[in-house]
Amino acid sequence: MARKRLKIAYLSDFSPLDRNMYSGGNARIYDSLGANVGDVTILPNTWFAAEPLRRLIHATPNGVNMRVRWRLHLALAQVVAAGVQRNLRQDRYDVVFCAYSFQSLAGLTRPYPLVTAYTSDATNTIFRKSELGDWHKSSVVGRAFDGWVEWHERRVMRAADLLLWPSDWIRTEANALYGLTPETSRVVPWGANIHRPPQKIVTPEIGRDRQVRLLLVGRDWYTKGGPKAFDTLNALRDEGVDAHLTVIGAVPPQHHRNAHVTALGELDKSDPAKLAIFDRAMAEAHFMLMPSHESYGFAFCEASAHGLPALCHRVGGVPVRNGVNGHALPSGATHEDFARVVLQYLENPEGYAALCRSSRKEYEDRLNWDSWGQTVADLLDEQVARLR
Repeated sequence: MARKRLKIAYLSDFSPLDRNMYSGGNARIYDSLGANVGDVTILPNTWFAAEPLRRLIHATPNGVNMRVRWRLHLALAQVVAAGVQRNLRQDRYDVVFCAYSFQSLAGLTRPYPLVTAYTSDATNTIFRKSELGDWHKSSVVGRAFDGWVEWHERRVMRAADLLLWPSDWIRTEANALYGLTPETSRVVPWGANIHRPPQKIVTPEIGRDRQVRLLLVGRDWYTKGGPKAFDTLNALRDEGVDAHLTVIGAVPPQHHRNAHVTALGELDKSDPAKLAIFDRAMAEAHFMLMPSHESYGFAFCEASAHGLPALCHRVGGVPVRNGVNGHALPSGATHEDFARVVLQYLENPEGYAALCRSSRKEYEDRLNWDSWGQTVADLLDEQVARLR
């Protein structure tokens, strides 16, 4: 018997119709809920009575906007929540689903029985206290509010019926910090930010006598580990390997460029011509080399969709499992360590081909949005049934 589609109120600080926000994750979550779970209504992301303040902040420089906006939203939680509650009363929803912006749930009182669900790859406090925080320093003013923010995070997380984390890392940290239960706090991996994966994967031949193509994808050269990727390239060339590094998004500084680095710049995947360039770079690469510092990383899911093994650091919740869809090295790993992994596969082409196949299987089994949506549908159905 077909399952009953749920009525979902979607809540976030930015509209999921903006496909660029949150690296496209907000849009993909919204799409997957609609495709796999139920009928989704986007709630307004205004601040209602305090809307003039929100517009004023959005007019400030990006650095100010990013630091002030969500904290002020939290400070005005009661005002904003009152408006959200009025919107919820206009219909009878089964679920209010919040993505990324925990502050959108702060102060919210459910006007009738409905399930509250939340998903994000990090929280401000967990990010700040982890080694990721060393790479993304908060301001002095921001640090003054750290205790207050953590208090609100704990209240929101404990009040939610279902917390859907994309990685074991964030679930483990959240459970310990906020005192969450296994029944409420679940791991459901996010998927790749691609419309459709390539139907056929052709594994590029690999060996000492062939060029080895490395790929880095991301807008920020430094946080994506660009310098270490460049040093890895040079380490391989010092070993006599014809290595080449292609970069999508970031523009490496001049001192991290040479004749063996190609920078393709930003590629808008909504443009068919740019998407073709992106897909070709993925298909031709032997490894995605991204020793980055981030809480998840959609690019790793995209690499798996293309059967491309990823080499990264084991930091945050990067969706790379050793020997399955790549290798996640310890955070202290050097460029020599990354080069050593590549060299091992140059001597083991069959092992490399197997890694490519298991990378694609990881995408098909876990790192796609239909898998996420179907799992979330089951979890939400269970929660809704308890209210009936």
